[in-house]
Amino acid sequence: HINAAEAKQLVDKGALLVDVREVNEYLDENIPGAKNAPLSGMGRTRIDGAPTVVFHCKSGARTRMNAAALAQCTDAEVYILDGGIEAWKSAGFPLKRG
Repeated sequence: HINAAEAKQLVDKGALLVDVREVNEYLDENIPGAKNAPLSGMGRTRIDGAPTVVFHCKSGARTRMNAAALAQCTDAEVYILDGGIEAWKSAGFPLKRG
């Protein structure tokens, strides 16, 4: 589990940011460069091609409750963004809206 500043550092170094919110949530507001892979389909999704993956949701609750399942969908080093996109926003990092 990492905070927003740590997540930003990892992303800036090439980590893949994966947004597990549903498509409508992602389309309303997202972190530029984040891949959308809704948690509802995660059992059918593989996240490959990156040595490090940072998962996030809205507040951190969904990723926290599903951390073990998320780790199973990739062979990468996995991190969970505590506080989700809300923590990212609070830190003043860039967002893309609708």
